[in-house]
Amino acid sequence: MIKLRNISKSFGEVKALSDVTLDIEDATVFGLIGTNGAGKSTLIRILAGIYKQDRGEAQIDGETIFEKPEVKSKFFLIPDEAYFFKNATPVSVGSYYRTIYKNFDMERYISLLNRFSLEPKRKITTFSKGMKKQVSVIAAICSNVKYIYCDETFDGLDPVMRQAVKSLFADEMETRGLTPIMASHNLRELEDICDNIGYLHKGGVLLSSSLNDLKLGICKIQIVPKEGCDILSVFSGYKIYKREKRGTLVTLTIKGSQSEVEEIASSVSPVFYEVLPLSLEEIFITEAESNGYSIDKLIL
Repeated sequence: MIKLRNISKSFGEVKALSDVTLDIEDATVFGLIGTNGAGKSTLIRILAGIYKQDRGEAQIDGETIFEKPEVKSKFFLIPDEAYFFKNATPVSVGSYYRTIYKNFDMERYISLLNRFSLEPKRKITTFSKGMKKQVSVIAAICSNVKYIYCDETFDGLDPVMRQAVKSLFADEMETRGLTPIMASHNLRELEDICDNIGYLHKGGVLLSSSLNDLKLGICKIQIVPKEGCDILSVFSGYKIYKREKRGTLVTLTIKGSQSEVEEIASSVSPVFYEVLPLSLEEIFITEAESNGYSIDKLIL
């Protein structure tokens, strides 16, 4: 299990993280999302022991991470921009990782390279960004570590390869309890694979929840109330993130479960109503706007 307690990190006068506290359970997919500059990559680098936090504690299975080679052997980092040695080939990359990870499966590594149509002895400098990302993913899987840190892992992969990578992760989770931690801007990619989500904004955690609870906790209702009915007063006990009105149709984004919202709506016998669950992207936008990060401020 990964535990972060009151993690803070600054670079000069720039505060990248402020009092971040998170728990990441084993054998789950944890999605790390957030606004630009929220601190996702910084947090991943602290988890990888590349940066040392200014304050707080980061632990993997009860042990601190920074300058602990034995702890670092438990995870594999797939960065956004993968670095490979000059003139490296997939085979030489595998040989290198075999010296670092004692359980690195070279036979499976070569097999997966061939399955992904990646020439084992071709120079990686001639590979596309997506092909380089595939090499990193295959190396991570074959290292047989407990945790894989993924910083924009799906960036550069075509739809077929994205599904292939997700399938690899799913198989490893089922067979040996792998725990992937995925930092990404692509919320649609995370939505169908993540169990839990941590949402960073301006260096702090706005929320951390299971994806199911998150989706059940916010919903959208479209309603045509009866004449004379003040629909805002009907939902006065609930936080309303957004309100839109077109003619008699009112659309509300509300913090509350679908069953609660339906029960309240039906109690006032409206002309029409429909409760809609929100996608992860819509939830992200809703939470961001409620904390002052609105598209209205970005468009002149």
